[in-house]
Amino acid sequence: QMLYGAEIAEVASMSMELLSTPYLPETKGGFYSQEDTARARREHLEGILRFWPYMSVVDAFQLWVYENPGAASDPANCDAKWGELWKRFMVGIDTSGLEDWMVTGWQRKLHIYEAPFYYVEYGIAQLGAIQIWRNSLQDQAGAVAAYRKALSLGGSRPLPELFAAAGARFAFDETVLREAVDLILSTLEQLNQQEGV
Repeated sequence: QMLYGAEIAEVASMSMELLSTPYLPETKGGFYSQEDTARARREHLEGILRFWPYMSVVDAFQLWVYENPGAASDPANCDAKWGELWKRFMVGIDTSGLEDWMVTGWQRKLHIYEAPFYYVEYGIAQLGAIQIWRNSLQDQAGAVAAYRKALSLGGSRPLPELFAAAGARFAFDETVLREAVDLILSTLEQLNQQEGV
């Protein structure tokens, strides 16, 4: 089976976004100034941190819809559930004056309609990518070799084995998430110190 699943393809693309960061500045063959490199890296890493809670809103909402089809047939109930989940997961985001926009967010998330329950795959893939990136910070060549090995397996192995071949653990648990968040936060701190932010 040479065709690979979409799940590992997401790991591949998200990993490449992170593995390429050393090569963004002009001094390393890229096109960015040092300042723009730091800005781009900060924006990317902050976006990852914002994504996981939003992914949780989408995934929990879909689960509620499928478990409660009667209630979910009423858009007002969907608005209420989305709003409840938004407040639970999107802590610290002020939506004052935007409440109508916030509660109808489920209507704008096409994945809910086009690829139900796929959105969580992005979150799992991002965790795999962060682990591959973490490995590259210790051994760039080794991490890239493992990444390429995992990709070479195509769809011949189940997803947990592809993660393992890439040097990552297929899990969406507190330990893996905490390690990923800690790495992102420490990297953001380093970037801020370098730029005097």
